[in-house]
Amino acid sequence: QVQLVESGGGLVQAGGSLRLSCAASGPTFSMYAMGWFRQAPGKEREFVAAISWSGDNTYYADSVKGRFTISRDNAKNTVYLQMNSLKPEDTAVYYCAAPGTVYSGLDSSQGKYDYWGQGTQVTVSS
Repeated sequence: QVQLVESGGGLVQAGGSLRLSCAASGPTFSMYAMGWFRQAPGKEREFVAAISWSGDNTYYADSVKGRFTISRDNAKNTVYLQMNSLKPEDTAVYYCAAPGTVYSGLDSSQGKYDYWGQGTQVTVSS
């Protein structure tokens, strides 16, 4: 069982930056690939980024590539999402997630993720 708690959301002007954190419980965090997803008002939840269990590999949605960076610190049981050059269309609730199996590959499919945080709101004003 993995419990996830996101933090770091807030209100920022377009062009600004935010860094989201996701703290995980349990001694097996380093065995899990991790993902970030987001859900804007009136829209379905969508994939943002994923990172391998080792941190060596990352994968991004085209809409955030070059602006967002996912990273992790296994010693701190934490995964991060650095968001730069934010746009109003980045406004959403951001969720971190972990898959149901350890040592899995990177995946953008929500169905592969069994553990979810409660989400943190990011609002980008124009």
